[in-house]
This record gives sequence, structure tokens and C-alpha cells, in this order.
Amino acid sequence: MISIVQRVSQAHVEVAGQTIGKIGAGLLVLLCAEQNDTELEAGKMLDKILKLRIFTDQNGKMNHSLLNMDGNGQAGQMLIVSQFTLAADVTGGNRPSFSAAAPAAQGEALYRFFVDKARTALAHVATGEFGADMQIHLINNGPVTIPIRIEPAS
Repeated sequence: MISIVQRVSQAHVEVAGQTIGKIGAGLLVLLCAEQNDTELEAGKMLDKILKLRIFTDQNGKMNHSLLNMDGNGQAGQMLIVSQFTLAADVTGGNRPSFSAAAPAAQGEALYRFFVDKARTALAHVATGEFGADMQIHLINNGPVTIPIRIEPAS
């Protein structure tokens, strides 16, 4: 499973000109399931993202996670957007191959699993629309952008 995590001051996603998901301070998570991924990898990915210490403390050091964003127990918000193009392989030429991405049904099931688990951990979780043409608007705070990959269990 692959994700791109961006620390944001705010973000929202639109489909057909309508805002369908919106957050304030927190994380924008672009998420891609790959062919061999299961709920195990999705759970590990969420756990890693929730505990990732990329929010600053009073000394400007990245010491706080989304679960304790301000150091006083205040959790941040999360916007989760599916993005199969993170599985792109461009080693064979200039046209990306997406053969490593999970088939749509598997990808959607893992995306929904990830979202459901995120909603049990956080008070505010917004989403995009799986498989839709989306426009994402964000203010990247920092900027802080971190790629994460969780390999399937052997």
C-alpha cells in the first residue's frame, strides 16, 4: 500500500464542481492499494499515519502526531482521497503502467476499510469519491509531504 501524506492548514476535494469533503488543519492522505494488499496493510498504513510525528511542538520540532497535534490532546482532521496513480511504473517508457495497482473492487474495499478505521480514531474524517475525477485544493503547511509504503506481509 502506498500513500502520500501532506500536512495541511486546510484542504477540500470537489467532484463536478461540488465540495464533497473538507478539513481544517490536519492531513491530506492520498491512498493507493496494490495487488497483494489486504486489510492488514491498510491497518498498518493507518496506524503509521496516525502516529507520524510531523506536527511541531512549542520549539518548532516535529514531535506531535495527528492524534495529539497541538501537544494538548487535540487531534487533527484527515481528508482521504483514493489515488491509484501512485502505483505508476514508468521504468518501461514514458507511458505509466498501473498494473501494480489493485483491481478496482479490491482497491475500493481497502479504501473503505481504511476510511472506516480512520473514523473510529478521529472525530473529523472527510473523503473524496472512489474512482471519480476529483479536484483537490490544499494549503500544504510547511510544506511537509511524506511518501509511505507498507509492503504486503510475506
